Amino acid sequence: MAKIYYDKDADLNILKGKKIAVIGYGIQGRGQSLNLRDSGLDVIVSELPGTKNFEQAKKDGFNPVSAEEASKQADIVQILTEDHVQAKVYKESIAKNMTKGKALLFSHGFNIRFKQIKPNKKIDVFMVAPKGPGALCRRMYEEGKGVPCLIAIHQDATGNAKKIALAYAKGIGGTRAGVIETTFQEETETDLFGEQAVLCGGASELIMAGFDTLVGAGYQPEIAYFEVLHELKLITDLIQEYGISGMRRRVSNTACYGDLSRGKRVITERTRKEMKKMLKEIVSGKFAREWIKENELGRPNFNKLLKDGDAHPIEKVGQELRKMMPWMK
Repeated sequence: MAKIYYDKDADLNILKGKKIAVIGYGIQGRGQSLNLRDSGLDVIVSELPGTKNFEQAKKDGFNPVSAEEASKQADIVQILTEDHVQAKVYKESIAKNMTKGKALLFSHGFNIRFKQIKPNKKIDVFMVAPKGPGALCRRMYEEGKGVPCLIAIHQDATGNAKKIALAYAKGIGGTRAGVIETTFQEETETDLFGEQAVLCGGASELIMAGFDTLVGAGYQPEIAYFEVLHELKLITDLIQEYGISGMRRRVSNTACYGDLSRGKRVITERTRKEMKKMLKEIVSGKFAREWIKENELGRPNFNKLLKDGDAHPIEKVGQELRKMMPWMK
């Protein structure tokens, strides 16, 4: 069983007198920065001038600076820019300022796991990864609660990396809910697999296949949309709150029997074999190399696939139907 840490296991005093730099004031960066500041910690943020996030940081009472300036001033540097730009920002603006005894922090392990960022051996390198978006982390913190986090230690140069990681997790409210220890490898590989096979890739393709099947059989596109896309949230909300077994006991018996007796005809052994193949591509680094190359080339395949997806009939139908749903505005 995984080791789980709570408030009593973390000491915020470890971070007193230290400056924390948050590089990137997006949704996660904003949530973490505000929570850290409200926990009484010294936070400096970095964002690009002229961007919405830069203006938001100013509205929130920060004085955003460059990544170079922030990392120069800070003892702990948290990189929260998008995965594909982290290595560039690190090499150009941060690496030279990571002197002995400092700490480098991530909320996703991609760039360490796939060696896009290779920190010097004189610094601590660890991860604190909230299992929820930054806006949720902020809301839970303000309500006196927290979002569960993962922590992982990649380098422990000072001998205090784990204590600092737990203190940081406490600063953003994570230890109120619970912090689970993992590794950079496990977090990165499972995260990518979940996105590709289930949460994004699997779910979106399943929805479109269901829509195409119904429309192809002569049913109205609007009815198909409601049955295979709109109602999905009802099911995922139940699964999130009660688990799969709990969901099955909260839908109709007809729906439950259809689930139990037909689900394996959709997710077949062939599907499971393909999932294993996808996982191998992640673990071997094949997917990472492909994604890095895609960005270097200006994302030709990414942009084409995105455009093709936008052209699917379910998108046009959905656009019109969502106008009927004022609660989504």
